[in-house]
Amino acid sequence: MQFSENWLRSLVDPKMNSDELAHLLTMSGLEVEEVEAVAPPFSNVVVAHVVEVAKHPNADRLNVCQVDVGTGTLLNIVCGAPNVRAGMKAICAKAGAVLPPGADGKPFEIKVGKLRGVESQGMMCSAKELKISEESSGLMELPEDAPVGANIRDYLGLNDLKFTIKLTPNKADCLSVLGVAREVSALTGSPLSLPSARAVTVNSDEVLPVKISAPDLCGRFTGRVIRSLNARAATPEWMKRRLERSGQRSVSALVDISNYVMLEVGQPSHVFDLSKIHGAIDVRWGKQGETLKLLNGNTVEVDEWVGVIADDKEIESLAGIMGGDSTAVTLDTTDIYLEAAFWWPNAIQGRARKYNFSTDASHRFERGVDFAHTVEHIERITALIVEICGTADTKVGPVDDQVANLPQRQPVVLRTARAAKVIGVAVTDEMIADIFTRLGLPFTHEADENGGRFSVTAPSYRFDIEIEEDLIEEVARVYGFENIPANPPVAPSAMLIAPENTRSLFAVRHQLADLGYQEVVNMSFVESAWEQDFAGNDAPIKLQNPIASQMSVMRSTLVGGLLANVRYNLNRKAGRVRVFEVGAVFKRNPEVADGPLAVAGFEQPKRVGAIAYGPAVDEQWGAATRAVDFFDVKADLEALFAPRVVRFNKAEHPALHPGRCATVELDGKVVGFIGELHPRWLQKYDLPQAPVLFEVDAAALTARVVPAYTEISKFPGATRDLALVVKQDVPAQAVLDSFTAAASAHPNGKILQAVVLFDEYRGKGLEADEKSLAFRFSLQDTQSTLQDDAVEALMAAVADAAKEKHSAKLRG
Repeated sequence: MQFSENWLRSLVDPKMNSDELAHLLTMSGLEVEEVEAVAPPFSNVVVAHVVEVAKHPNADRLNVCQVDVGTGTLLNIVCGAPNVRAGMKAICAKAGAVLPPGADGKPFEIKVGKLRGVESQGMMCSAKELKISEESSGLMELPEDAPVGANIRDYLGLNDLKFTIKLTPNKADCLSVLGVAREVSALTGSPLSLPSARAVTVNSDEVLPVKISAPDLCGRFTGRVIRSLNARAATPEWMKRRLERSGQRSVSALVDISNYVMLEVGQPSHVFDLSKIHGAIDVRWGKQGETLKLLNGNTVEVDEWVGVIADDKEIESLAGIMGGDSTAVTLDTTDIYLEAAFWWPNAIQGRARKYNFSTDASHRFERGVDFAHTVEHIERITALIVEICGTADTKVGPVDDQVANLPQRQPVVLRTARAAKVIGVAVTDEMIADIFTRLGLPFTHEADENGGRFSVTAPSYRFDIEIEEDLIEEVARVYGFENIPANPPVAPSAMLIAPENTRSLFAVRHQLADLGYQEVVNMSFVESAWEQDFAGNDAPIKLQNPIASQMSVMRSTLVGGLLANVRYNLNRKAGRVRVFEVGAVFKRNPEVADGPLAVAGFEQPKRVGAIAYGPAVDEQWGAATRAVDFFDVKADLEALFAPRVVRFNKAEHPALHPGRCATVELDGKVVGFIGELHPRWLQKYDLPQAPVLFEVDAAALTARVVPAYTEISKFPGATRDLALVVKQDVPAQAVLDSFTAAASAHPNGKILQAVVLFDEYRGKGLEADEKSLAFRFSLQDTQSTLQDDAVEALMAAVADAAKEKHSAKLRG
């Protein structure tokens, strides 16, 4: 919302300067984004009367002018403007004037000098040269009654500021100068002068028939017929200035008046060319297949969701949004139909966005416009139209006001004790009553043992007062947010000790960073193709209103975002990428109930994912360059879970290579997956080599084992190696599991401390379907020295178990 400070002060003039006014508005919730001067500083520039114009003797494009600037002596000024002529009133910078900086950034000083041999004692100025307009066609011509010698800053009101305020959606009542003036009056106590106009005499009984067929679209429709106008009349300069300083371009007198009253009181209106309306008007919902050419030149299709104003032949306007081209007023228009209506906000909301544009009218109507004063607003517009465009033959018809369905305001109760508790200030009944009175909020008051109760009925121009908290906000705004003390919390606080068997996700993040990964944060909204490719999810959770077409579903895996991070870095010549993310995924789960942090039917677990691409280590002389592989990332994942031991079982996953993929198991439960990206996704997503990635439950990572003391053995340990030949399809983990089971069942099993696979061999000496696995057993007795017979018995037992379960044989 942009407006002129002078316009605002014509309605309410508080005793404060511009900076204080801007601060006051911001502190009341009307954030002042910018305060801009209407014109840059300049001096010694006045209204001038061009008395005589003669051709320059030495230049074809220059004129020598005799100019009266009110000093009693005519100035001799050389001027090159094409529109200069004798008798015109224009702007003159006298000798000594300092004009706004030019292209070089330096102020331009006017001096007496000679141009082509003729002395020039000043300079005739265009609006562009004074930086008050972009018009550059020549001198800025002033009205004939402009007082010669008057300071141009005073005459044009250039000592003015343009305020731009950023309104929250609930403050639709401040989308007008009157609305802002109401706020200033309430905040400062300064008297408010309401816009007024003389009543126009009705000298015609003509009424255009109107029918409201959709009361859920239009609650009130007010109109008037006016004939024999002069649409070519010039818009007054004062109105043009106010429009321009509010960000509006002057179009024509009729359009300008409509826009002016909208900015003044917040009521959008529309002016129809009466001669182009066919019969009666019907306010209704659109019909499938109907079309309308709008004022902006676009032709749109309407349907049953969009409201229209139609006549007996065609649609004339999109209700509350924009008028149609067929009934637009022109400079040849003589007869008009003036309309102001109340459109229900929910009947306008989203309609303009459907056609990919927004208008001043729709912006106001979808937030709520005063429904009680459409007649007064019609009278205000009528008075301006008759004053500016009226002729001796002008005929003004009566106001036709049709009320179909207006909002019914329900009282909202405010408890003084509740307001004091929420605001944190000991407000009293007297303070609240004063604030409501200043804001123009009608109320009744009653006292009880717990404090006062105010029952407030919102005025017709306020659509933001529905619950008690809305009234508390009004009290806080007028009391002054800056006057509310910033007291520390008074609630008791205690240091809560985190359970010893858990660690925070911050610790997990730090550990992943220590392992060489960098954290990324991706959107939870992803492409639907990602869900299909990386999760095999045919029915993802769709967003009702996605922020972008490629972000239409909620993710159920972190893989898509991590892969996008890799591609982004590769496109920018980063050959080695290691990134991780900690974030929520979203899955359907009918067992989930509503809660403070839960939505019924949807599970939102935290996951930790990481991806590695490119060389295993940065290029260096100490190690040969090789690509990162499954076992590099597997080692990182094992370090992340340590000292807890995770198992890896061969598996299949939609995102991963079927032969290089495993599930991650912890305490017999699957908590994630790890593997190399599937070859088909390498091709689809244009990756030269396969990245390796994992994704695990965050809850599994944050749980940890509490350290427990065990006695260190004083006796020496021993190691034994066991090489077994098994079939190629026998997993090493299965052999290790058989060792563990056999040791648990053996009387000497307690001496087995650890088993590791240290070698795998395929080739000469073995069958094509065989492989050799070599294991190292660490043995130690905590109570006594190891005995050879006990060690040999245990080794024989584990070898027999492998032979029995996996048909293993000792390698010779």
